[in-house]
Amino acid sequence: MKKIILLLILISGYASVFSQEIIGSWAGELNVQGRKIPLIFNIKKIGDTYESTADSPMQGAKDIPIDNTIFSNDELLLDAKKLGFQYKGKFENQTITGTFSQGGMTIDLVLSRKKENEFELKRPQEPKAPFNYIIQEVTFTNPKDNNILAGTLTLPKDKKEFPIAVLITGSGQENRDSEIFGHKPFWVIADDFAKKGIGVLRIDDRGIGGSSKGNNNDTSENFAGDINTAVDFLSEKGYKNIGLIGHSEGGLIAPMVAAKNKNVKFLISMAGPGVSIDELLLLQTKALSKSNGASEEEIIATSAFNKKLYSFIKNYDGTNLETEIRPIFIEELKKSFANELPSETELNQYVDDQMQQITNPWFVYFIKSNPQDYWSKLKIPVLAINGTKDLQVIATENLAGIKKALEKAGNKKFEIKSFEGLNHLFQTATTGAVSEYVTIEETISPAVLNTMSNWILKQ
Repeated sequence: MKKIILLLILISGYASVFSQEIIGSWAGELNVQGRKIPLIFNIKKIGDTYESTADSPMQGAKDIPIDNTIFSNDELLLDAKKLGFQYKGKFENQTITGTFSQGGMTIDLVLSRKKENEFELKRPQEPKAPFNYIIQEVTFTNPKDNNILAGTLTLPKDKKEFPIAVLITGSGQENRDSEIFGHKPFWVIADDFAKKGIGVLRIDDRGIGGSSKGNNNDTSENFAGDINTAVDFLSEKGYKNIGLIGHSEGGLIAPMVAAKNKNVKFLISMAGPGVSIDELLLLQTKALSKSNGASEEEIIATSAFNKKLYSFIKNYDGTNLETEIRPIFIEELKKSFANELPSETELNQYVDDQMQQITNPWFVYFIKSNPQDYWSKLKIPVLAINGTKDLQVIATENLAGIKKALEKAGNKKFEIKSFEGLNHLFQTATTGAVSEYVTIEETISPAVLNTMSNWILKQ
């Protein structure tokens, strides 16, 4: 599922006769609908000009550049065209007082010098050196799409024979650590497994880290090709007990690969889909809307709207989806707005943005997918796990779907397990809402790590 990213990343920098006073790091908080979003701005001098980067701790984003930084007569202007925002502020008494503007919204933002450790996220499970196992950087090429994939192997130090797993990220562009909000769950898994005698290969998605860029038409099928290549890469290196561990959309890609590649000997689905994707998304929307305080009436209306669109996309076999779905989308949208219709310009901009998303080849392929088509072909050992507070891939329906499909396959080697109180990232959660992901210090529950490693070592 698309990881849900919080709004806004900022940056700042200035150049003036007071330059020696503004070099360094500045921090402030945006108040967005009652939520405080911390921002850190790092300023340095390059020749006669100034350059700035921004850190957004809640997003796990660092060193993000801005397009233009202008400072004159104590007035600061930050123009970030690529990110669609602008900041204007006045520098006085070691404080910058100003406003942040984006998408028609303007928010007060006051910056002051960043204190040591201010706004730094606590992630106690992140592995720390020294490491008592082998770490190898690797690259290999997908022969079908001709794209380079870069990753890291973590291997037990004193064992010749051991199981090894390829980790598969969820939807959205992720690095090899599956990093989100400062959490690095795949790095935590790799570290834990290597200490217990299990090897791990984790790789950067296309277009991030050391992996080469894909193209705009990439779908889950292309990503499955990358993972299939990773399995073949390990097989060619002499590994015989190779498995797959997929999180979220990775839990769809894993059975896609395992159904075709006989070198895959075991599989773990972490919050992977077990029902058709259109059904999964309807369940997801309902759960997330409820967690965000939507009324029952709003949830029913949104579900009906989405169901109509998903059905159209799922059954569409024409050649110009955007042209044909656009009038349907607008008609339903106008019903939703009722007496609060936006201007024609605003409406068209919103529709254009939505069209880009719902007619994207990845989304069209995704919405047409039914994971049971792949689960029902697997006879290898399978462990499917989920958290009871997962609001993105609902545990009850999806685990039941996986179980049903594996039984249809005649698979006698599977286990289904739900973890009480864990969210989509397998953190111990209070509500399971996406907004909690960043505030929870735990990256992944130790109970989940132990369950997965113990199960693998038994196979």
